[in-house]
Amino acid sequence: MAGLDETTKIPTEIKLHQKSRILEMSFADGERFELSYEFLRVFTPSAEARGHGPGQEVLQVGKREVDIERIEPVGNYAIRPVFSDGHDSGLYSWDVLYNLGSRRDQLWQSYLERLAAAGASRDPGASPALVTPAKPAGGGCSKH
Repeated sequence: MAGLDETTKIPTEIKLHQKSRILEMSFADGERFELSYEFLRVFTPSAEARGHGPGQEVLQVGKREVDIERIEPVGNYAIRPVFSDGHDSGLYSWDVLYNLGSRRDQLWQSYLERLAAAGASRDPGASPALVTPAKPAGGGCSKH
């Protein structure tokens, strides 16, 4: 997490839309992002999911129905969402949130590809054996 500096875009408003499970962020320049609770949970910046170095990431599965119960401010540089699955260790600094918002579509597509390659599901409690991978199993390499 980078520190606050003059280039850090700081949200002027953060709203939780519980029915649609969307976190909406607005910025002073008019820029606005909508991030699903599932997306935020999948891309948590916590060490529990990201690991402590390259290759230690843990694929987050079964998060389609996750809710954000509340958001706790962390100083004047971040928020800590408390998710319905008990996860609350991710600190989303302003730069992390902006990066997630500006790269949402690319990040989500990459996540869906990793999920399919692992034979895993976005649905809670789904058995990996029942999930049909998007690509046939076998040799070859996948692009990330």
